[in-house]
Amino acid sequence: MRSTMPTKKSDSKAPKKIPAALQAKANYIAEALDKFYPQPPIPLKHKDPYTLLVAVLLSAQCTDARVNIITPYLFAAADNPQDMCKLSVEEIRQLIRTCGFSNVKSKAISELSHILVEKYDGVVPDTFEALEALPGVGHKTASVVMSQAFGYPAFPVDTHIHRLAARWGLSSGKNVEQTERDLKALFPESIWNKLHLQIIYYGREYCPARGHKVEKCPICKVVSPES
Repeated sequence: MRSTMPTKKSDSKAPKKIPAALQAKANYIAEALDKFYPQPPIPLKHKDPYTLLVAVLLSAQCTDARVNIITPYLFAAADNPQDMCKLSVEEIRQLIRTCGFSNVKSKAISELSHILVEKYDGVVPDTFEALEALPGVGHKTASVVMSQAFGYPAFPVDTHIHRLAARWGLSSGKNVEQTERDLKALFPESIWNKLHLQIIYYGREYCPARGHKVEKCPICKVVSPES
């Protein structure tokens, strides 16, 4: 049975009243992003919830492009938890060695694969609670899997989204958890799954952390960060 709680208990607090100007800004950004990326693709290559889960776990402190280079080799050896359990941690590490923190990630992949086989008959669970209980799986990873594998409304916040939310004045959150709560309050649940991808792609293409120029950034030219 799926969880009825999209995030954490703190999300159940009564929402604060959103200033009209802030909501108008959010609405404009959503409309602009829809024009740039009407159907944003899922950036990590995968074929099912398990391969997505592993790919997202690998993406921590590693680019999506690098993960997409690594996973074909890993999944050629094992693309399901049963086969992954047959590999040693060292064998997994060798297959993902060019990814950051390969020691930690190989152990997590091995451990979560054993748990999936022993506790879930090899099936990736579709609740936040069960996913976040798996080794190496935090709230952001669980949110990506819930959103992209199961279609559950979620708003995974990565460094791109956290940075742009602050740059656009949509959130003053000091951490991704607060930014997630702020963005969920501003945007309708029906667009969360697509919007988080649109922001990621926009951040990479037009609104980078370094060398950002407002005059060359379509949204920042219109939306003042201080407004």
